[in-house]
Amino acid sequence: MDKTINLECVFLKIRTDKFYFLKFILEAYDGLGILSSSNISKDLVRVRFPAENRRDVFNLLSSLAISLNPYNVTRSSETGKNICR
Repeated sequence: MDKTINLECVFLKIRTDKFYFLKFILEAYDGLGILSSSNISKDLVRVRFPAENRRDVFNLLSSLAISLNPYNVTRSSETGKNICR
């Protein structure tokens, strides 16, 4: 019987100095996902994961978004919302 696992894929633009940090976290969470670099751009990465891990992967990425973001992001003191510059 074939036990092929179909992986979903999402591309992200992250700070290049955070690549190994994100790779370690994804793989340390009992194989939550697989991170690989892209041949297109040095700050573009691919995250592959089983469909059943989708919610956990996106929850994790959401919680890490500010630290992974390659853009200068500040929080507005007036609105409390993030502003990309």
